[in-house]
Amino acid sequence: MPSPQKIIVIGAGIIGASIAWHLQRKGASVTTIAQKIGGEATPNSFAWINASWGNPEFYFHFRHRSMAEWSRLAADLPGLPLSWCGGLCWDMPEAALDAYAAQHHGWGYGIQPVNRATSVMIEPNLATPPDYALHIAEEGAVEPVAAAELLLQDAGRHGAGLLHGVEVTSLLTENGRIAGVETNEGPMHADHVVLAAGAGTAAIAASAGIHVPLETPPGLIVHSRPTPKLLNGLVMAPELHMRQTMEGRIIAGGDFGGTAPGDNPQKAAGELFAKVKAALKGGDALELDFHTIGYRPTPKDGLPILGGVDTRPGLYLAVLHSGVTLAPLVGLLAAEEILDGKEVTELSPFRLSRFA
Repeated sequence: MPSPQKIIVIGAGIIGASIAWHLQRKGASVTTIAQKIGGEATPNSFAWINASWGNPEFYFHFRHRSMAEWSRLAADLPGLPLSWCGGLCWDMPEAALDAYAAQHHGWGYGIQPVNRATSVMIEPNLATPPDYALHIAEEGAVEPVAAAELLLQDAGRHGAGLLHGVEVTSLLTENGRIAGVETNEGPMHADHVVLAAGAGTAAIAASAGIHVPLETPPGLIVHSRPTPKLLNGLVMAPELHMRQTMEGRIIAGGDFGGTAPGDNPQKAAGELFAKVKAALKGGDALELDFHTIGYRPTPKDGLPILGGVDTRPGLYLAVLHSGVTLAPLVGLLAAEEILDGKEVTELSPFRLSRFA
């Protein structure tokens, strides 16, 4: 029986954790290397699972499939902190909401227009319920760091390795092939390297002469102290997106990705949290606990970069902004491509080569 393929995964955010878990499930010998379990972008994510927001149809279907893969993952991982809580959206003019609803309904999204009375039934603690909104019952949220930790722990119980507090400084190249990584604790060799380091991807890839066109816009998210239940699901109001975590915190951004914090993040956080308090009945009792500023790893055309690199065999890239929505599907398909050696057609629009 051949020895299992030895694979290093760089990054322990939700994408790296999912890929490592799926690789281990397919029989690979996996070691995940990261400075921080949970990564950098994942802890600062709004963590909305959706197929919304002005995407081309092929990308909508890719995201929609990954929503279903979250349910598959939850069946395999009891205790996964996942909630299909639904989303209430009215952050566009009515005509734009109608056009959005018609398009996505035609694509198979479970989207329903609702009036003020229904909005009150869905979210009774809104201070000013919308007269017209869209409700998407199939959307959800996950607690992303806890999910990444659970994936890594389960992979570890089945033999996968985890090195945290370790920095990958460069990729190792032998005869034009990526053969491992150099770390602050020395070199490590592997049959394949998966680069899923979020905002750190571009610098590590550059060590092997690979250009990854990546932007890292900042996003401000405020977090309340835990509070009794005020929100049932996701709320997408104009200039204010909110949800309540399983811990009871209200988290919010100017949009789901967070907005730029400006020159005074503390002031911006205070102003944003004031909007949260005003938006909710009983909001006066909310207390701001902390704010985060996440740097979202976003390829320049907005679509994921997934797959091998033609000029550097042995390397697999996985960098994308919609990491929470896409994590289970990316993990599943990346593991298939790496271990089965066959290209998955569904990933063809997402290759790095499109930027050549």
